[in-house]
Amino acid sequence: MNRATLNGIAPFFIARDVPTSLSFYRDRLGFKVVFAEPVEDPFFAIVTRDAAMIMLKDVGVAPAPNYTRDPAARWDAYVNVPDPDALAEEYLSHGVQFSKPLQDTHDGLRGFELHDADGYVLFFGRPRS
Repeated sequence: MNRATLNGIAPFFIARDVPTSLSFYRDRLGFKVVFAEPVEDPFFAIVTRDAAMIMLKDVGVAPAPNYTRDPAARWDAYVNVPDPDALAEEYLSHGVQFSKPLQDTHDGLRGFELHDADGYVLFFGRPRS
């Protein structure tokens, strides 16, 4: 039997306001809006940048980032980035603020954290070699 291919995985974030979230991902983080329904005032959307994908949906309840349930589970998404230093430089040039600066972490990673428009925490980084 052949092994089936997986093309990726995407977090599915509850958004307070999808257009606001789209603006953050598109204008600040360089993601592309590849789907929005309806187009004019979407309640559901998908954004991508390279192989990273995030789904956003307004379902009428408040977003609940992981850290609001347990501070030990801060991240809502880990985005694997071959060169976190270059991405950090790009984001800083666009005025993106980090919640944790670019650093080597105690658990063997190099990267940085930021909060999106709904408070979800994204870590952009890679394992240190």
